[in-house]
Amino acid sequence: MPELCRFYGIIVRMFSERGNRHNKPHIHAIYGDCEIVISLDGLILEGGFPNKQLKILEGWMAIHEDELIKNWELLKAGKRYFKIKPIR
Repeated sequence: MPELCRFYGIIVRMFSERGNRHNKPHIHAIYGDCEIVISLDGLILEGGFPNKQLKILEGWMAIHEDELIKNWELLKAGKRYFKIKPIR
């Protein structure tokens, strides 16, 4: 699964699941033993994160919304994705 970014112990990945469980644009994120699948519009599809890390992830997603959408479109079309800048 392509890794888009890492910051504050959070790893963000994305892949297009054509015809599978999550048809809406989304990311997969890991923090320690916690995993979450969250749509680009902010709906939690699976899993969960500690509240602090969820707020950080949601903030990063808001800042990089256009880049996340572009990556989704690229992956859906079978094209190469690009990395997104982390929070510093």
